[in-house]
Amino acid sequence: MIFVILQIIFKVLMSENNQNTTNLELLKDINTPDDLKKLTVDQLPQLCEELRKDIIKELSSNPGHLASSLGVVEITVALHYVYNTPHDRIVWDVGHQAYGHKILTGRRERFCTNRKLGGLRPFPFPDESPYDSFCCGHASNSISAALGMAVAAHLHGDDRKVVAVIGDGAMSGGLAFEGLNNTSSTPNDMLIILNDNNMSIDKSVGGMRKVLLKLTTNATYNNMRYSVSKKLTKWGWLNEKSKRGIQRFNNSIKSFLSRQQNIFEGLNLRYFGPVDGHDVKELVRVLQTIKDMKGPKMLHLHTVKGKGYEPAEKNATLWHAPGKFNEDTGERIESTPDKPCPPRFQDVFGKTLLELAEQNPRIVGVTPAMPTGCSMNIMMEAMPERVFDVGIAEGHAVTFSGGMAKDGLQPFCNIYSSFLQRSYDNIIHDAAIMKLPLVICIDRAGLVGEDGATHHGAFDMAFLRPIPNLTIASPYDETELRRLMYTAQLPGKGTFVIRYPRGRGSVVEWQCPLEEIEVGKGRKLKDGKDVAVISIGPIGKEAEQAIKMAEETTSLSVAHYDMRFLKPIDQDILHEVGKRFKRVITVEDGVKKGGLGSAVLEFFNEHDYDVKVSMIGIPDEFVEHGTIAELRKITGMDAESIARLIIGQK
Repeated sequence: MIFVILQIIFKVLMSENNQNTTNLELLKDINTPDDLKKLTVDQLPQLCEELRKDIIKELSSNPGHLASSLGVVEITVALHYVYNTPHDRIVWDVGHQAYGHKILTGRRERFCTNRKLGGLRPFPFPDESPYDSFCCGHASNSISAALGMAVAAHLHGDDRKVVAVIGDGAMSGGLAFEGLNNTSSTPNDMLIILNDNNMSIDKSVGGMRKVLLKLTTNATYNNMRYSVSKKLTKWGWLNEKSKRGIQRFNNSIKSFLSRQQNIFEGLNLRYFGPVDGHDVKELVRVLQTIKDMKGPKMLHLHTVKGKGYEPAEKNATLWHAPGKFNEDTGERIESTPDKPCPPRFQDVFGKTLLELAEQNPRIVGVTPAMPTGCSMNIMMEAMPERVFDVGIAEGHAVTFSGGMAKDGLQPFCNIYSSFLQRSYDNIIHDAAIMKLPLVICIDRAGLVGEDGATHHGAFDMAFLRPIPNLTIASPYDETELRRLMYTAQLPGKGTFVIRYPRGRGSVVEWQCPLEEIEVGKGRKLKDGKDVAVISIGPIGKEAEQAIKMAEETTSLSVAHYDMRFLKPIDQDILHEVGKRFKRVITVEDGVKKGGLGSAVLEFFNEHDYDVKVSMIGIPDEFVEHGTIAELRKITGMDAESIARLIIGQK
């Protein structure tokens, strides 16, 4: 009996040891890319497997962006194996895909702190590591940034190599095409890697295309090509104009033979691919071959988002950022509330939009690549012909919506707050200036939590408030969101902005009747005589709690006003407050400079009210990542901090 027990214990120990060996045999000794280079090429597939398992294990308990990082494991390993980072620059487009990069560049031990307060940043950032060559929280900037670095290296006389890694989704952004256009006309030797995870690989790598790939990445062929070009230039038979003509002719032959053509060759970029982005040994071979080639190059890779984890491969959208999950079974772990909980603001938006669209045939939906994130997929499934996903192109989303509004439709254009910054000119020139009937719904407004500084919706109220012809509103709760959406689509409302935060609201029974709210009219939630609190949006709930806390511990009587509208602001409320109170506190989930607090100060100054105004909002700095509760406490936007200010304590 004892012998049997010992056998079982031995098997368990051996199993655990083998598991640890499988997981960490190579990865445990890699702290920098220099350690990675000590491996043989034949060891790289095993390293990729270990890296993929490590990412899955870490993210199962510490949620983050899973599927994108799994899809670029081989690309990450190959790049750091071939290039001399951090001297050579790797510019990632959107940090969703950079977890493997972080782990291989000295941050494996700290990766468990990713996205946590005081821990690793959610996306690459130069302040965190010299291997992070550029900030990459928003899409489509990698080509432009990498080109700038390549030009800087050239002017400095540096031999630095520069690589931009851009996903096919980010290629739909206008900045990416601007960068490509400039890359083709500016002297540089940069490499652009197109991580294409939305196409089948089978047909593309077969037949003549595969032969051409072998030829165009062959060292002998390219050395001969370069030598001939150099001699012809020296003899005066080849100049820049004729060189481009030959290149276009060469690209035409390739297109004819492969029966494919692409925009990159039309821009005079040397194009290689498509290549299997999960064959790490072949990736190393191709990168080593083309690394020293002169001129701008495009390497087209086919990958599978969520590669190596079956649940993520089957539903990459769901597993983009799945939250906690069981790494063995793939079961997502969601907390089950003891009682009914309020819905997410985005779901109230999505369901209300469909309800309005069923009543109003002029309504259409527009989203820049976030139908699920903003819940516009609800209307998309019911009315696919009336919902448009325009890709990662926020400026186009607004102007496209403006065009439809100009000719009789009523667009609801939903954009995340931090991405709305990209469409500022479009809002002014292609919507507001013409008073077009366009509803801009700003999701993820205010502090968003773990995604950090690149994603906080901090600036929308401040940068939109100066624009003429805009109505800017923010609902106190879910029922107010429904009524504002109903109001915005009524005739004569012009360009109407509604902002609301990420996450759940406060009202369980949210399906109220759809009723019009008078534009520019706020409401008094509570009367008082000593201090007035003026809030806008759901952050008013924190102010409501703070008022209760202050009144329970002091003899203060505190009034509370929900402005609803930042523009036009309710002047009747402000006159009332200016006449009755000497102390006023403004509360907003946006930057203090330029938002609600600034608007209130301007009004009191213009009307000669002698009022002391204290402003609560996001300070004049980029706020780090952490839970929303943690960040509100740090920035003084939580109920306790507001209560202290009401009482008169700092």
